[in-house]
Order: sequence, then structure tokens, then C-alpha cells
Amino acid sequence: GIVKGAVILLAGDPGIGKSTLLLQVALNMASGESNPVLYISGEESEEQIKLRADRIKTNKEKPNFLVLSLTNTDLAADVIQKSKPSLVIIDSIQTMESENVSGLSGSVGQVRFAAFQFIRIAKTEGIPIILVGHVTKEGMVAGPMVLSHMVDTVLFLEGEKLTKTRILRSLKNRFG
Repeated sequence: GIVKGAVILLAGDPGIGKSTLLLQVALNMASGESNPVLYISGEESEEQIKLRADRIKTNKEKPNFLVLSLTNTDLAADVIQKSKPSLVIIDSIQTMESENVSGLSGSVGQVRFAAFQFIRIAKTEGIPIILVGHVTKEGMVAGPMVLSHMVDTVLFLEGEKLTKTRILRSLKNRFG
């Protein structure tokens, strides 16, 4: 049930399991899709992601799964448009930066620009895109509040540090 062209923001505390959950979703979708699933990480190398994927992969077939480790918004947008994936995961939106905008990665301008670029691609190409967002100490999505307003769905992954229980809470969902 991921809507074509949807842009989903998944937020949660560091270490809660956002990347692992999305890697599981990506691998499951990649097994049945003709177009690849594209996972772009600004935080981990391709080797780190491959190690985690090998640990969680349940079937032995080779999924149609592409992994990139980069932080350049413009390059990421080009790769998405050329590869026409069935799903894109950007982990995380705060690590993306473009030379077309002043400021460091994570700044309001950089986050807004990157989100706008990925939303435009999602809507024009019909590609669902999941953006991972960091959470501040106050429990809010880091970066501009407008980010929550720009996306179609806002999800929070929550849980206790001492247990393995996790709750995926929907705070906004334009698709019901």
C-alpha cells in the first residue's frame, strides 16, 4: 500500500530502527518489482548497508535493489530520474546538500530545497519517495516545520530504549 508519487517522512530517535525498517521494506519490494528499488544513504557507506541487508534478508534470490552513498541533492535527483525506480528511500533528508543553495547540510534552506526536489520528482514521475528525518531532543522533526507540511505522510517510529517493542505512529496521511 504505498501510493505512487507519495512522499513519506519517517522520523524517530537515533538508533530506534528507521534505517533497518526501511531496508526491510526495500528488500521486500525489490524482490517483486521489475524496476529497481533505490536506497540513497547520506549516513552509511554501501558496504555498511550491504552487511545489514545480508543479515536481514530472508530469501536467497537477488533483489532488484540499488544502493548509493551520497549527499549531493542534485546528483541524487539525476540518478532517480535516470533509473526510474519503483521506490526511493533517502536516508536522511538532513544529510542532503546542493551547491544551488547556501548553507550547510541540515540547514533550513538545504532541507527545504532537497525536499522540494524530491517531491517534484515523486509527483511528476509517480515514484514514491520515503525521506528519513532526524528528531530533536524535544521530539520534533529536525529542520524546518514546513517539511511536515510539504510531504503527504508523516510517520514516527517510537519505542522504549530497554525493550524491542516499536510503534509506527501516523501523524499525517493525505491518503487516509
